Amino acid sequence: MEQNLRTPEPYDYRQYDRIWQRVAPTLEPYPPSDTESAQPQAVQQAPTSQLTPAQVRQESQLPGATPNPCCMGSAASEMLEVLTGFLEEALADRRHYLALSRQGPAWARQRLKEIAAGKLEHARHLLAIYYLVTGECYHPAVNCERIYVGRWCPALRERYHAEACNGLNYVRAAEGTTDPCLAGILNAMSADAYRWANELMSMLERGLQCEK
Repeated sequence: MEQNLRTPEPYDYRQYDRIWQRVAPTLEPYPPSDTESAQPQAVQQAPTSQLTPAQVRQESQLPGATPNPCCMGSAASEMLEVLTGFLEEALADRRHYLALSRQGPAWARQRLKEIAAGKLEHARHLLAIYYLVTGECYHPAVNCERIYVGRWCPALRERYHAEACNGLNYVRAAEGTTDPCLAGILNAMSADAYRWANELMSMLERGLQCEK
């Protein structure tokens, strides 16, 4: 089926100026940029309606919105496959901790729910990073299969090793990027993973005492 396409008409910035004059007649609709501040006063006070659309877009551009920013730019884009792997793993880990909180002993359930919430926070951080780097939303795989934990102490042992490996992998990824912002986030995630590993060890110590 053919679709009629029309070239969009250029936006009439004079209409915007008229609206602005009714809302705030004493203020300039387009604040002067740093380069304009060095120009003569007569040029700065030129009527807004004389600006071309290209000039308006240039003046309204946010500071730092460069094609290749120092943070979450090309350096971070080289890590996208690693980051999406971390994201999928964080969501899978969250499901395991929620299963542990339902099937484990009562004294450990609240803390396991808190670790699951921390995993979700990691996933949200990684989703935001992906969007900052690519400008697109990442859609992780959804797994709805029920997780059966089994015996308590072996389950804690498996989770401890998973968290310790997560901590190491986050550090390795941080060392492998030249993006300072990304490296800081990955190091913080590594600290979280090692802290959770220590908490799981404490749970295991208590669990082993209960099995004696």
